[in-house]
Amino acid sequence: MAKITYIQPDGSERTCVNFEGMTVMHLAIGNLVDGIDANCGGMMQCGTCHVYIAPEWADRVGPPSADEAAMLDALEGVEIRPTSRLSCQIQLGEELDGLVVKIPPDQPGI
Repeated sequence: MAKITYIQPDGSERTCVNFEGMTVMHLAIGNLVDGIDANCGGMMQCGTCHVYIAPEWADRVGPPSADEAAMLDALEGVEIRPTSRLSCQIQLGEELDGLVVKIPPDQPGI
Protein backbone atom coordinates (compact mmCIF):
# COMPACT_ATOMS: atom_id res chain seq x y z
CA MET A 1 0.00 0.00 0.00
CA ALA A 2 1.04 3.57 -0.56
CA LYS A 3 -0.18 6.99 0.50
CA ILE A 4 -0.86 9.44 -2.31
CA THR A 5 -1.42 13.16 -1.74
CA TYR A 6 -3.66 15.11 -4.10
CA ILE A 7 -3.19 18.89 -4.08
CA GLN A 8 -6.11 20.98 -5.25
CA PRO A 9 -5.60 24.22 -7.23
CA ASP A 10 -6.34 26.19 -4.03
CA GLY A 11 -3.49 24.41 -2.23
CA SER A 12 -5.63 22.17 -0.03
CA GLU A 13 -4.38 18.60 0.28
CA ARG A 14 -5.98 15.20 0.60
CA THR A 15 -4.00 12.03 1.30
CA CYS A 16 -5.47 8.66 0.36
CA VAL A 17 -4.21 5.09 0.82
CA ASN A 18 -4.22 2.77 -2.19
CA PHE A 19 -4.45 -0.95 -2.64
CA GLU A 20 -1.93 -2.72 -4.87
CA GLY A 21 -2.85 -2.53 -8.54
CA MET A 22 -4.93 0.64 -8.41
CA THR A 23 -4.18 3.67 -10.53
CA VAL A 24 -3.88 7.25 -9.31
CA MET A 25 -7.23 7.88 -11.06
CA HIS A 26 -9.06 4.94 -9.45
CA LEU A 27 -7.81 5.95 -6.02
CA ALA A 28 -9.05 9.52 -6.55
CA ILE A 29 -12.46 8.41 -7.82
CA GLY A 30 -12.87 5.93 -4.97
CA ASN A 31 -12.11 8.66 -2.45
CA LEU A 32 -14.20 11.38 -4.14
CA VAL A 33 -11.22 13.63 -4.84
CA ASP A 34 -12.44 16.74 -6.67
CA GLY A 35 -10.99 17.60 -10.06
CA ILE A 36 -10.40 14.11 -11.43
CA ASP A 37 -13.49 13.39 -13.48
CA ALA A 38 -12.37 10.31 -15.44
CA ASN A 39 -15.23 10.52 -17.92
CA CYS A 40 -13.90 7.60 -20.00
CA GLY A 41 -13.35 5.37 -16.97
CA GLY A 42 -9.62 5.07 -17.44
CA MET A 43 -9.49 4.18 -21.14
CA MET A 44 -7.11 7.06 -22.00
CA GLN A 45 -9.69 8.65 -24.31
CA CYS A 46 -10.80 11.89 -22.64
CA GLY A 47 -7.99 13.42 -20.58
CA THR A 48 -10.30 14.36 -17.69
CA CYS A 49 -7.96 12.64 -15.24
CA HIS A 50 -5.01 14.90 -16.14
CA VAL A 51 -2.66 15.69 -13.24
CA TYR A 52 0.74 17.26 -12.68
CA ILE A 53 3.27 15.02 -10.97
CA ALA A 54 5.26 16.86 -8.31
CA PRO A 55 8.71 17.50 -9.85
CA GLU A 56 10.54 15.48 -7.20
CA TRP A 57 8.48 12.42 -8.22
CA ALA A 58 8.70 12.80 -12.01
CA ASP A 59 11.66 10.44 -12.50
CA ARG A 60 10.20 7.75 -10.28
CA VAL A 61 6.77 7.89 -11.96
CA GLY A 62 8.35 8.02 -15.39
CA PRO A 63 7.31 9.66 -18.64
CA PRO A 64 4.05 9.07 -20.47
CA SER A 65 3.87 6.35 -23.10
CA ALA A 66 3.68 7.45 -26.74
CA ASP A 67 -0.13 7.01 -26.75
CA GLU A 68 -0.51 8.93 -23.50
CA ALA A 69 1.74 11.73 -24.78
CA ALA A 70 -0.39 11.97 -27.93
CA MET A 71 -3.54 12.24 -25.80
CA LEU A 72 -1.96 14.97 -23.66
CA ASP A 73 -0.90 16.86 -26.81
CA ALA A 74 -4.48 16.71 -28.08
CA LEU A 75 -6.00 18.27 -24.95
CA GLU A 76 -7.44 21.73 -25.44
CA GLY A 77 -8.04 24.41 -22.87
CA VAL A 78 -5.64 23.06 -20.24
CA GLU A 79 -2.02 23.81 -19.44
CA ILE A 80 0.22 20.87 -20.26
CA ARG A 81 3.48 20.83 -18.29
CA PRO A 82 6.58 18.63 -18.51
CA THR A 83 5.20 16.64 -15.54
CA SER A 84 1.68 16.24 -16.98
CA ARG A 85 0.30 12.71 -16.86
CA LEU A 86 -3.04 11.00 -17.20
CA SER A 87 -3.72 9.59 -13.75
CA CYS A 88 -5.39 6.52 -15.27
CA GLN A 89 -2.00 5.46 -16.60
CA ILE A 90 -0.07 5.55 -13.32
CA GLN A 91 -0.14 2.18 -11.57
CA LEU A 92 0.35 2.42 -7.84
CA GLY A 93 2.63 0.28 -5.76
CA GLU A 94 4.82 0.64 -2.70
CA GLU A 95 7.51 2.32 -4.79
CA LEU A 96 5.20 5.34 -5.12
CA ASP A 97 4.46 5.66 -1.40
CA GLY A 98 4.34 9.39 -0.69
CA LEU A 99 3.58 10.41 -4.30
CA VAL A 100 2.26 13.94 -4.67
CA VAL A 101 0.06 14.96 -7.60
CA LYS A 102 -1.35 18.36 -8.33
CA ILE A 103 -4.79 18.69 -9.85
CA PRO A 104 -5.04 21.32 -12.57
CA PRO A 105 -7.60 24.11 -12.20
CA ASP A 106 -9.36 22.96 -15.38
CA GLN A 107 -9.89 19.64 -17.08
CA PRO A 108 -10.69 19.26 -20.80
CA GLY A 109 -14.30 19.76 -21.78
CA ILE A 110 -15.32 21.24 -18.44
